Amino acid sequence: MTKLLKIVAIISITLLLSACHQANMKATEFIEETPQRTVLKVGTLYGSQTYLNSDQGESGFDYEMAAKFADYLDVPLEMIPYHNRQQLFEALRLNQIDIVAAAITTTKNRREQFLLGPTLYEVNQVLIYKSGNLKPRDFNKLQGDVIVISESAAVDTVIKLQQTNPNLSWQQVDDKDNEELFSMVASGEVLYTIADSNSLLINQRYLPELREGIVLDDKTEVVWLLPPLDSDRLMSALLSFWHNQKRNGTLEHLNEKYFGHVKRFDYVDTRAFIRAIDNVLPEYQALFEKHAGNLDWRKLAAAGYQESHWNPKARSPTGVRGMMMLTQPTASSVGVDNRLDAEQSIRGGAIYLQKMIDRLPASIPDSQRIWFALASYNVGLGHVEDARKITQGMGKDPSAWRDVKQVLPLLQQRKYYQHTRYGYARGSEAVHYVDNIRRYYDTLVWVDNQTKQLELELEQTEALAEETGSQTDDIDNPEELIKSAAQ
Repeated sequence: MTKLLKIVAIISITLLLSACHQANMKATEFIEETPQRTVLKVGTLYGSQTYLNSDQGESGFDYEMAAKFADYLDVPLEMIPYHNRQQLFEALRLNQIDIVAAAITTTKNRREQFLLGPTLYEVNQVLIYKSGNLKPRDFNKLQGDVIVISESAAVDTVIKLQQTNPNLSWQQVDDKDNEELFSMVASGEVLYTIADSNSLLINQRYLPELREGIVLDDKTEVVWLLPPLDSDRLMSALLSFWHNQKRNGTLEHLNEKYFGHVKRFDYVDTRAFIRAIDNVLPEYQALFEKHAGNLDWRKLAAAGYQESHWNPKARSPTGVRGMMMLTQPTASSVGVDNRLDAEQSIRGGAIYLQKMIDRLPASIPDSQRIWFALASYNVGLGHVEDARKITQGMGKDPSAWRDVKQVLPLLQQRKYYQHTRYGYARGSEAVHYVDNIRRYYDTLVWVDNQTKQLELELEQTEALAEETGSQTDDIDNPEELIKSAAQ
């Protein structure tokens, strides 16, 4: 019996080794048969959450994921922005691009036409209207047309809605993008449009008049699209990549980076900030730029607005003073002898914030160090370190802001702070503080980009006028065009 068992074991091992050898041979053959990819071509649309290319470099949720996927495939990334969805989808059908990555939601038509990648995140599809107008509640009683973008998921939605709402009137346009339609709703030129909830939240930072009406579809999946034919190997690689990114927290990090701080919307505060950009910031912008050092001056300015609303004479009952609201000990440590002097305060705030960044553990990635530093600026580095230790004890990542921001409010609960080195802290206030600065920063970036774009268009117009012998006076107040970027 013992000999028989040994023989069976030997046969089993031999068969297993043979199967493994055959599997390795098949894997080798598969790799050898796969055409060598030399570049990853990703089609996209311009937008804050998808793809932007500014003097600060390329950015966007889809861009960052595409860059990581290209690294995973070990090939260069070629990001190709299109002007509308028709061009984008046609390029995919013609195999001119490998992937569509543009905050595209799943629809029945898209499932029939393309291969859909795994879920990146979920959004709600919402009807959008302008603040001050009657909130829409019944599609049969809307005060005007719903304007949607051709080839968008909204087209499928309104077609379906019209079956049960015969009085619904709508139009589709192919020469506008989401942000243009948002601007038209905010100005009253268009009464209603349909978009995803993340797009609305992002654009409310610049257009606070926008409001969410009826939720048309909740938890709709956002995915990448692949060509319907000959994409099996690329899809297999994408699924493996997605699994790795989900497991290591990259998807959560990017969701927090692009969408986590926009969920708390304050209409009054947003309007006040936009007015301050126009009326107050011009007096101090040069000082923020001068003393920012290695920091993006717009992040320093955003922190200054959060601290004092850019009021150099600001005072607090707790003893902090000035534009950057420095305590007396902090001011002395950074060489500020007059906290109510705007330039001294900005310079001191910049030095102190950089010190916070430099003192943070090396494990915190460069892209997130500023948020930890700002939290430390608000609540103290010791309390942030306490929160990081609690975060680690919970099995989360103490070097990821998305995790630490969830833990910081726990420092207000005795069962957590009684075991920390520095004790009680208003952690929720620090989270709110950082989220506000991130929103202010995003708005400043948007206004800055809009201003530069308008300046470029004005220069081109003036150059054209000079070539043709026209007069720039023919342009209706060109300076007002630039000024309007901040409004």
